[in-house]
Amino acid sequence: MKKNIAIIMGGYSSEYKISLTSGNVVFETLDRDKYNPYRIHIFKDKWVYVDEENMEFPIDKNDFSINVDSFKINFDCVFNAIHGSPGEDGYMQGYFELLGIPHTSCSMYQAQITFNKRDCLSILKPYGIKTAASYYLNMGDTIDEAAIVKAVGLPCFVKANKAGSSFGVTKVHKKENLQHAIDVAFKEDDEIIIESFLDGTEVSVGVITYKGETKVLPITEIVSENDFFDYEAKYLGKSQEITPARLTPEQEDKVNVLAKKVYEVLRMTGFSRSEYIFKDDEPHLLEINTVPGLTKESILPQQAEAAGISLSDLFDNAIKEVLK
Repeated sequence: MKKNIAIIMGGYSSEYKISLTSGNVVFETLDRDKYNPYRIHIFKDKWVYVDEENMEFPIDKNDFSINVDSFKINFDCVFNAIHGSPGEDGYMQGYFELLGIPHTSCSMYQAQITFNKRDCLSILKPYGIKTAASYYLNMGDTIDEAAIVKAVGLPCFVKANKAGSSFGVTKVHKKENLQHAIDVAFKEDDEIIIESFLDGTEVSVGVITYKGETKVLPITEIVSENDFFDYEAKYLGKSQEITPARLTPEQEDKVNVLAKKVYEVLRMTGFSRSEYIFKDDEPHLLEINTVPGLTKESILPQQAEAAGISLSDLFDNAIKEVLK
């Protein structure tokens, strides 16, 4: 009996176009002998099933079903490909958990924690996980530029606290540029995190649940042509992504152990991709993504391929894990 799989894509954030690309890759890749995949677009003004002819059918939010030609379709599993809100911040997870529909991402609590950079780093610090020095601002707070520079130094990074894909992120070299960077970040979120600049090798580490076990994938080294790994570097080809990363065996072992520890301390499931920078030969955690890009060019699929896991296997395993 083939399973009905709803692939949710789109979302409410600046990342919706990337999410549509990821979701369509999942749709094209899933094995039609095992699954009936359905593209579900989630936007603020509509939740719709989009068929092969791009006809739209509304979602019944009472039970997350669709009605096509007077035939009701329910879903056995939801494949989450929404980057940012509401797919990566816990809202969709909570909705599906209330309805009892299995989904491929981590649970609601884990999604909320990892999407909130400040909360996530605060939870992990007591476990000895190293991070950059940081300073927090909420919308409406008094901005004390001298205090910020004293806390984190220059250059520093000003980031929206709850946003992905480097939206709302600015690298600040001079104190007089802080206010503009803060304004940019507040356009994405009402909370900001300002972090010290860590000068070292940047790596991205995929950790997934694969065949019932926590699996750390081959590490990717990020070499950005821009000043940092920003949106252009991530999605418009302005970076080199080298898998496996050019690390010493000791560095590789340290970041592998750390990435697995982070995944297990947070009690993660499904996909994750965490970013680290080596400072004084020690990996420092930057952030964790729980719905990473899923195109053929995206980092996590590249890492899976290096581990001998095809895209089809990667997606099939994600569904199998939640349907056990």
